[in-house]
Amino acid sequence: MIDFTLAQVLMVIPMAVLAIVLGLLYKGIDRRLAAQMQSRIGPPISQPFRDIKKLMFKENIVPKAAIPWLFNMMPVLALASSLILFMYVPVLGFPAILEGHGDLILIIYLLIVPSLALVIGGFSSGSRYATVGAQREMVNMISYEVPLAITVVSLAWLVSGAVPGLAAFSLGTLSFAPVWTTAGIIGTLGLALLLAVMIIVSTGEMGVIPFDTAEAETEIAAGLLAEYSGRNLALFYLADAVKIVVLGSLVIALFIPFGISGFFGLSGIAADGANALFYLLKLFIVMFLSSTFIRVAVPRLRITQVVKAYWGYTTLVALIGLLLIGVDVLLKVF
Repeated sequence: MIDFTLAQVLMVIPMAVLAIVLGLLYKGIDRRLAAQMQSRIGPPISQPFRDIKKLMFKENIVPKAAIPWLFNMMPVLALASSLILFMYVPVLGFPAILEGHGDLILIIYLLIVPSLALVIGGFSSGSRYATVGAQREMVNMISYEVPLAITVVSLAWLVSGAVPGLAAFSLGTLSFAPVWTTAGIIGTLGLALLLAVMIIVSTGEMGVIPFDTAEAETEIAAGLLAEYSGRNLALFYLADAVKIVVLGSLVIALFIPFGISGFFGLSGIAADGANALFYLLKLFIVMFLSSTFIRVAVPRLRITQVVKAYWGYTTLVALIGLLLIGVDVLLKVF
């Protein structure tokens, strides 16, 4: 039986609001930065908030060919699962609300749910464009899960070898024993490769260019979301915003869980504030690299190129990182 404290229950709603606000705020910053990088003016940063407000008041249309209950349930499932994921990752320099009730294996499984909701929603809409988009999304999911799993296993191996007895697949353990402090020179090279892999995997998880083949407006008319409108489309939009923050926070928790208060000798409220601001800075940098920069710099890939990029190049880099970490762990043992 899982026991939750009153503080954990009371924090759920504020954390959900924080996740949505951060996600929408970054979407606005992302669109503005991308426009500036392409010599355009771009929309105001508040545009995602306006989009959500507009969609919430628009008519919610269900196609005649759709399965209504399934079509309407998937946006709710996508948002709910994204918010649950947010409760499992440390944010603003504080431990996760659900810390101790799951580990990295559970997080990897939960990461599939928002994408799976998109796939089921696409199939249930009865649209040929959404069906093609759903098929592509399934291929994407299968592709990036392999390098993601290798990355997580590599980090767990490194931590278990450096600090025996700790739960290797726990984000709390990675905060207690950051991977960079437990690795030698060879292991550090492996970690650098795995960090690059995680950035690329996050891009695919977010479904942004060059890995947005499942939506591809110019090819399949928004694909998965072709038949969605009104409140349902708004919920999918919010789920995507929250998932972006979750992925950025996960990269931070795995590779850069450090605070900044100790560097300045701060304590109490001042330390908490400094760590929270540092977290926001790290989150912006991670999301800029995994979303804004790459989608401006790289054109959309074909679905066959996506598979090759993940199962070929990215998986190969992840395996090299795993090999380097394995050598580092063995050198410490012998």
